[in-house]
Amino acid sequence: MSRILIIDDERAIRSTLKEILEYEHYQVEEALNGVQGLELIGKNAYDLVLCDIKMEKMDGMEVLEKALALQPDMPFIMISGHGTIETAIEASKKGAFDFISKPPDLNRLLITVRNALDRSVLVTETKVLKKKINRTREILGNSAAIQKIRETIDKVAPTEARVLVTGGNGSGKELVARWVHEKSQRSTMPLIEVNCAAIPSELIESELFGHEKGSFTSAIKQRIGKFELADGGTLLLDEIGDMSLSAQAKVLRALQENKITRVGGEREIEVNVRIVAATNKDLLAEIEKGNFRIDLYHRLSVIIIHVPSLNERIDDIPLLTNFFIEEICEEYKMPEKEITQAAMLELMKQDWTGNIRELHNMVARLIIMSNKTITDKDVIAFANPSHQHTGRTEDSFAMDKYHKFQDFKDFIEKEFIKFKLNKNNWNVSKTAEEIDIQRSHLYSKIEKFNLKREELS
Repeated sequence: MSRILIIDDERAIRSTLKEILEYEHYQVEEALNGVQGLELIGKNAYDLVLCDIKMEKMDGMEVLEKALALQPDMPFIMISGHGTIETAIEASKKGAFDFISKPPDLNRLLITVRNALDRSVLVTETKVLKKKINRTREILGNSAAIQKIRETIDKVAPTEARVLVTGGNGSGKELVARWVHEKSQRSTMPLIEVNCAAIPSELIESELFGHEKGSFTSAIKQRIGKFELADGGTLLLDEIGDMSLSAQAKVLRALQENKITRVGGEREIEVNVRIVAATNKDLLAEIEKGNFRIDLYHRLSVIIIHVPSLNERIDDIPLLTNFFIEEICEEYKMPEKEITQAAMLELMKQDWTGNIRELHNMVARLIIMSNKTITDKDVIAFANPSHQHTGRTEDSFAMDKYHKFQDFKDFIEKEFIKFKLNKNNWNVSKTAEEIDIQRSHLYSKIEKFNLKREELS
């Protein structure tokens, strides 16, 4: 229900307007004068204000100016028994939506109110959409690896150097690429993204370079490719490790000559594009297999930024979790939920194979399924949905799995050492000192349990 404030020093006018608007199912409040009206506007959020111009203490024009300074998008309809064209023009210049003379015509009043409220909704929706489109999330984290990434971006972004971003799925490669663009001299130009893994190999060349009408069966009209669309800006080639060899050859030529040719075309088109590539694959291994061109790899990897897995930066989980709670609750229009320290510790114990994306989804699940406060029991219950049907925790599964004490003890010891090694980014000396054992003893344990550092690249 829309909330409307009427500011008028004439009681009869206020009562009449209120009666009409409440009959139309609007929520209406009254202010006896401009001073009181401004106080209410400072305390409350109104969808629309109807304001008289000629009032004692503070006239409507002054109320309009001061109110719009507080809430710039609030629609004002000015009303006056002494209306002139000059007054209407002045009110419009100061930001009023419309001007109505007293006594107001009922139909004109209701149409104007409806139009003002519709405009207000459109303005709000536009702002929300722009915020979603333009917002580039900060790279969150205080771990050494994340600080190094931010420092590298600051150094590299202002240059024209090509950047290769590596890391596991969901680790935040796209975000790093976006910040390379945001902090570059090309930031006012477009950032065009291409997911090479999502486009069939027979269409990737058309997607990148465009095509001429009639160049193949479904080419019913000319199409501009991503290279041309990104001219002057940045082209993000996401999951480039999945690009076909024929497309790789054309990309290499485009990087060498700064020229492209549309599929089915003959004319060379000059392009000025900065390339940022991203991949979850080990491109050097792909080169060994014959799946990736070594010359293209060297062109792309002028600067390599590796994004660590979430398991390698578990100390950042509390910061990320609190950010996601605030963001998701706002998105879902829910009161912000609290999370206990025990729940946070439980999150830090999880194996985050899906990295940041998995954590985001987990937090969304916890917000939906838990009560006002997210507890460690909630995390255990909802961490792995596939276990929910039994009602048993991960620990109970482990205890059922092992029948001998020594086997269970080895399991716990292995998981503890693995957790600490990941926490310390596989710094063996630091880990040995933290868990209070000799470094040689820790190496023996690593060998015994066949522990290996998981490289998600």
